[in-house]
Amino acid sequence: MSQLPMISCPLKQTNEIDWVYPLKAHIRQAYGDDPDRYTDECNTLNRLRQDMRGAGKDSAAGRDLLYRYYGQLEFLDLRFPVDENHIKISFTWLDAFTNKPISQYSLAYEKASIIFNISAVLSCHAANQNRFEDAGLKTAYHSFQAAAGMFTYINENFLHAPSTDLSRDTVKTLISIMLAQGQEVFLQKQIADDKKIGLLAKLASQASYLYGQAVEGIQENAQKGVFDKLWVQVAQVKYHYSSSLAQYYQALADDDANAHGMAIARLQAAEVDGRDALRIASAFPSSVSPNSNLNSDTGVCLTDASRKHLANVQERLSTFNKDNDFIYHQTIPAETTLSVIPKLPAAKAIPVSELYQGQDIQRIIGPDIFQKLVPMSVTESASLYDEEKAKLIRAEAENVETANGEMAASLDYLKLPESLNILKGGMEQETSADEGFRAWCDEVAGHEPFGKAFEQLSADKSSINGVLDRCTKQLDVEESICEKMRSKYGADWTQQPSSRLTSTLWTDIQSYRGAIDEASNSDTQLLNTARQHESDFDEMRSAGETDEADVLYQRAMQKAGASRSRGRNGVTSPASPQEGSLLDEDYGEGGATVSDQIAKVEDLLKRLNLIKRDRMQVLKDLKEKAQTDDISNVLILNKKSIANHEPQLFQAELEKYRPHQNRLLQGTHKQTALMKELTKAYGDLLQDKRVRSEQLRYENFTRQRNQVATKYKRVFQAFNSLVDGLVRAQSFYTEMRDTVESLEKNVETFVSNRRAEGAQLLGQIERDKANYSGGQADRERDRLRELMERMSMDPSSSPTKSSTPRPPPVARPSQTHDLYSSKSPAPSLTNHYPKASSTPNIVPPMQSPPSLPTVNDPYNPMVYPFQSPLSPPPAGQGVYYHNHVQAPHHGYPQQAYPQNGQYPNQGYVPPPPPPGPPPSSQMNFGNPDLSHPSGPGGYAYHQPSRQNGGAATQREQHDPWAGLNAWK
Repeated sequence: MSQLPMISCPLKQTNEIDWVYPLKAHIRQAYGDDPDRYTDECNTLNRLRQDMRGAGKDSAAGRDLLYRYYGQLEFLDLRFPVDENHIKISFTWLDAFTNKPISQYSLAYEKASIIFNISAVLSCHAANQNRFEDAGLKTAYHSFQAAAGMFTYINENFLHAPSTDLSRDTVKTLISIMLAQGQEVFLQKQIADDKKIGLLAKLASQASYLYGQAVEGIQENAQKGVFDKLWVQVAQVKYHYSSSLAQYYQALADDDANAHGMAIARLQAAEVDGRDALRIASAFPSSVSPNSNLNSDTGVCLTDASRKHLANVQERLSTFNKDNDFIYHQTIPAETTLSVIPKLPAAKAIPVSELYQGQDIQRIIGPDIFQKLVPMSVTESASLYDEEKAKLIRAEAENVETANGEMAASLDYLKLPESLNILKGGMEQETSADEGFRAWCDEVAGHEPFGKAFEQLSADKSSINGVLDRCTKQLDVEESICEKMRSKYGADWTQQPSSRLTSTLWTDIQSYRGAIDEASNSDTQLLNTARQHESDFDEMRSAGETDEADVLYQRAMQKAGASRSRGRNGVTSPASPQEGSLLDEDYGEGGATVSDQIAKVEDLLKRLNLIKRDRMQVLKDLKEKAQTDDISNVLILNKKSIANHEPQLFQAELEKYRPHQNRLLQGTHKQTALMKELTKAYGDLLQDKRVRSEQLRYENFTRQRNQVATKYKRVFQAFNSLVDGLVRAQSFYTEMRDTVESLEKNVETFVSNRRAEGAQLLGQIERDKANYSGGQADRERDRLRELMERMSMDPSSSPTKSSTPRPPPVARPSQTHDLYSSKSPAPSLTNHYPKASSTPNIVPPMQSPPSLPTVNDPYNPMVYPFQSPLSPPPAGQGVYYHNHVQAPHHGYPQQAYPQNGQYPNQGYVPPPPPPGPPPSSQMNFGNPDLSHPSGPGGYAYHQPSRQNGGAATQREQHDPWAGLNAWK
């Protein structure tokens, strides 16, 4: 839904001028001062005018620039006579409507043009507000009224206008437009708030009246070519629209008052005005002139609003006619006989003086740019006067501070007013818990009990110990298998002992177990603390949850031995049941009661406090008045008459502070007299034995209160210590769990690589044995043949030396790279290992022949190509070795496992980095469907056979590892 368009005034344009040179020349001539000292001020004023020229039509920043420049012009007029005879500056402005340039030397013309532009910016700012929102309605309402006030100021103060836009008739028409639009905005707000229809009719009637005045002025200026003709159509549409609204709402009010015939007549009048508004709006051109400051959719918005309103009027008129014909049968009067609808003005022009009194305007204008431009003699005299003011303020402040200190010291010595609570039985408030205790209970109530936290710690600790146990078991099993194979094959088993390679892992396991043990001790201490204060925690938690901190506190006071009795309202009272309250006691016939004496003491205390408060306020007023006291103008006016009479002038000016000094002095005298009276009255009150007894009881109660506070403070401190300790413990176990999981991955990697190395070595040993057994059989066959030839009876076949040379004994082949080669490619592990460092390392001695390939790592079994066994293990047996090797866990400490294959010193052999499954004779990590490992010690690399059982049995008969399963 679009809002009705508003008319806004165009801005005047101006040419550039120079303020700097004329002002400096006047400063040199009139003030005899160095003009360079005021270069910044002159440049600031010049820059303000330049910035003002670029102020936008609908810009809050542009409006503020105009405000500030105009305010500085007012200050400038007090020191610099800008006119044709003194400071001669030509101000050229273009007419806002005709664009005709007008030039004058008068500063008044400059100020009038600035005010005109301020009004224009305010009207544009108001017209562009979103009036469907409350903030937009309020801004538009205020801006239209402020614009009307600025235009009014032009008409009242600039009588001889040099241009058309500043003429009285033009400005008067602009005032009518602004006020009419302000009235319309207020009416829109009241309609949105669903106010009474009688009020709406009066507001609409005033809007119609203002738009009628505006139409007359706009038509006259449009005929002269000043205003755009589209303004006439907009004003006419709004005039008829407002008149129709006024008749419509008044008809509704008449109908409520049972004047049904009158209501129909007014609706008929509203229909006539509505048709006129719609007719004029429909004739609005689709394109608008840029000088009109109207939007292209102005005609559409006016037409839609007029049509919608006319439809409402016609619908209501039809309903009223039908009701009157069938029910009321009232006579419908003629439109000319209808009474005039009363008017209720809601928009008025805001005076410029009110606008510039606001704090926002003063802040925008800022201080006087040329405030430093004061004669030197006047400046010196003002400085002397300021020193006299400072002496007076310091003396009075010292007197006030002395009086306040004396009163505070006296009351502290008498322990007033706190001690009166004992005598009044007012210790009821003392039995309630303070805010600190309530806060402790609330904080404890906001925290869950510690049982779950300790259970979680226990579970985390058990989980970590379980991981460490698994790591220990895997290393033990691997070492056991390695040593068994070494015992079986002797020197042929050249795999390095596990103890040399697992020292770092064992060290880490032991270190982590030690850390867990220390953490367990800390957990035990925390648990003991929790159990020690468990009951206190439960009490505080319950009190915090049920908001019964006072009950818990009173119960603790009773346990501490506080002897309190119950008052009427159920709150404990310091007086014992037998004695009652001291306020009910008296001294006998003719004597003043305790309550009377206490009331007297309280009255004296109140009077003292009033004196102190009044004294501080008087001192504050004195300082504020002295701070704003500036007699520069007085000194300038009396410059010639005050020669050698400055002290007398200063003394006369300081007499304005005499009333404040007298009030401070009187307050001090009153305080002295009241303190004497208070001391005597309070001393008489303390002579009573019941008062002394109550004081002793209060001291005991205070001591017990401190004991309770100390106890629960200690409990709360223990609670905070428990919370912090549990947070640290949970953080420790979380980090430790990540660390031991990383350790487990490293252990699994080490065991997996050791199995792969053992599988290669075992396959080589079996092949060597097979070759050696074949050569021995050939030699035995030759020996038997030779023996049979000797035993032959045929002389021709007498034994002779065989020409066939005896094959050389088959020696055990040495471990070379060829023994580890295989026709089938080894599994690729390149992507799962860190790159070897180019830094050379000291290689520790190993049980390997010189022909083995050398690498930087002291021990890295995977540098050898993996060779599959001669025959796969029997079907159904498990597999330990994984084809997919993961990268080393980054969370493991780098001190224990250096990366990239670099080891710091000789003899330090870390495990291979890729993680793998832990070895176990009862668990299968390679294939979950297989339950037993294959080969001796589970080292064999194996792929499950897909052939039948017979083929598997045949392969098992030729498996060189088949006889070594007992080593498991």
